[in-house]
Amino acid sequence: MYLLLAFVAVPLIEIALFIQVGGFIGLWPTLLIVLLTAILGSYLVRKQGAAELSKLRRSFSDLSDPSESLAGGAMILFSGALLLTPGFFTDAVGFALLVPGIRKRVYTAVRSRIKVQSFQMGPQGHPRGHPEHHPPHPRPDDRVIDAEYERIDEPRKPGERPGGRPSGWTQH
Repeated sequence: MYLLLAFVAVPLIEIALFIQVGGFIGLWPTLLIVLLTAILGSYLVRKQGAAELSKLRRSFSDLSDPSESLAGGAMILFSGALLLTPGFFTDAVGFALLVPGIRKRVYTAVRSRIKVQSFQMGPQGHPRGHPEHHPPHPRPDDRVIDAEYERIDEPRKPGERPGGRPSGWTQH
């Protein structure tokens, strides 16, 4: 029901604002404002999106909860869509979502209404809050070296692969 109301109300609000602003400042200044907000919005979305992606990577490397960074990234993406949509109301909402304090308040409000039943990390994830089930963290001196090797105790014939088999690319 709310979605239907938004799909009806937002275009009506935009049309009313275009008529009011266009009547007050004229057609060309109105279109210039719409174009400039799209350009400025796309610049700000790119800049803030990169910063939010950096926070997300940091939360992954620290093994901390990435939900705030993911939600912030989603709000920035939604903000970009609103700013590219022509209109004054959508631009106002889009620019508001680019303010970090407003994103934080929206995240807090949404998070207070969501209850997480369980949380797992990775394919063999373990429920959060049960540290006895977590695998031990690797020690700094534990190292795995991934390498390819070839036995050199027997000389090979030209075009022969390791193990004495021909490569298939040579003539016999």
